[in-house]
Amino acid sequence: MSRKYFGTDGVRGLVGESPITPGFAMKLGWAAGKALANQGNSRVLIGKDTRISGYMLESAMEAGFVAAGIDVAFLGPMPTPAVAYLTRTFRGEAGVVISASHNPYHDNGIKFFSADGTKLSDEVELEIESWLDKEMDCVPSEQLGRATRVSDAAGRYIEYCKATFSREYSLKGLRIVLDCAHGATYHVAPPVFTELGAEVITIGNEPNGTNINAQCGATHLDALQKKVVEVRADFGIAFDGDGDRVMMVDGDGTKLDGDIILFILAKHWQKKGIQFGGVAGTLMANMGLELALKERGIEFARSKVGDRYVVELLKQKGWTLGGENSGHILSLDHASTGDGIVAALQVLQVLAETGQSLEQARSGMTMLPQVLINVRFSGNTAPLEAESVKQAVANVEQELAGRGRVLLRKSGTEPLIRVMVEGEDEVLVRALAQTIADEVARVDSVA
Repeated sequence: MSRKYFGTDGVRGLVGESPITPGFAMKLGWAAGKALANQGNSRVLIGKDTRISGYMLESAMEAGFVAAGIDVAFLGPMPTPAVAYLTRTFRGEAGVVISASHNPYHDNGIKFFSADGTKLSDEVELEIESWLDKEMDCVPSEQLGRATRVSDAAGRYIEYCKATFSREYSLKGLRIVLDCAHGATYHVAPPVFTELGAEVITIGNEPNGTNINAQCGATHLDALQKKVVEVRADFGIAFDGDGDRVMMVDGDGTKLDGDIILFILAKHWQKKGIQFGGVAGTLMANMGLELALKERGIEFARSKVGDRYVVELLKQKGWTLGGENSGHILSLDHASTGDGIVAALQVLQVLAETGQSLEQARSGMTMLPQVLINVRFSGNTAPLEAESVKQAVANVEQELAGRGRVLLRKSGTEPLIRVMVEGEDEVLVRALAQTIADEVARVDSVA
């Protein structure tokens, strides 16, 4: 049975348009409450990022949960991984995050975590969707849920993050630039790195409800790269709007994406004898990562795009390290979901233990040129099924002659077709990717 509302990462869309409306949010809260109540559960925790629409959706979901007889605990603006962690800590039966992650402020979304801090199973999401098709009711007054606020949520999460960094080391002597994307990490990331001893220079830490991810954060590194060079920092760290992604730049402003971060961790952990099994990436992972791991005898496997699929692959393999080149890093020994702050601290742990710079730690992996072009489409057409698009892909694959890859896929969160081409020659790769992208756009325009 296919899901009607839930995508790869919850329910997401433009605020004010279905399904991201206060009416739907209330119904979703009620439906989730009914599904949880059927399992004998009674309390959920709700966190959000810094989008102005979060207040509206938070209140609407509260009404739905309470009407279903479910208690609600508000966490305020908190990173997605913090909600996962606090759901476990407070023994909540579920966690709710109101966020559209790396999207602009006018988008928002609602995603859920289970009691153990992992994404809800397909079965539970389908159960929630079955309640959405029913008429909403209200439990008797004496059974209504209650709402409270967790006043020390930020402090608890800060201490949790710090605890993932060994007490044998500190960050003293390091100058770090943090870009918080005007998002949910703005009030938790700076204290974490400062209290561990680093000199921290922060940008993107003044959210106003509409500037989240606006030319800043993990999806727009220009400001961080410029600041790192300007203040002569050792390196920079960028999070996205909800704090589950991380990107880094070294001292000269060179970008380190999720694939390079995975390589740094895997290489070091193998040398230390830490058991992690292998590395799980996605279809978008750079071939350079696969080749570098293979040279070291480290197994690598690919999943569909989406951190929930990486987690599924890790559990299937019995591994603990995986992620996406977009910056979702999963270290299941440290966190149950992608956590930008924790992942950055694991890289800094490598630097502390080896005495290396970030530039030195990344040595041994050569990234193949990879070009990604996002083509916006109407959403009512299926350009990936068009024969002319398939032929364009076939032509490009013939041109690459086995020395590269082509991948086309629909975004799970936006009306975009993502065209990725990878190969040895960047100029050629860019031209080939544009050829396919142009054909996708043409097919959509005439549909």
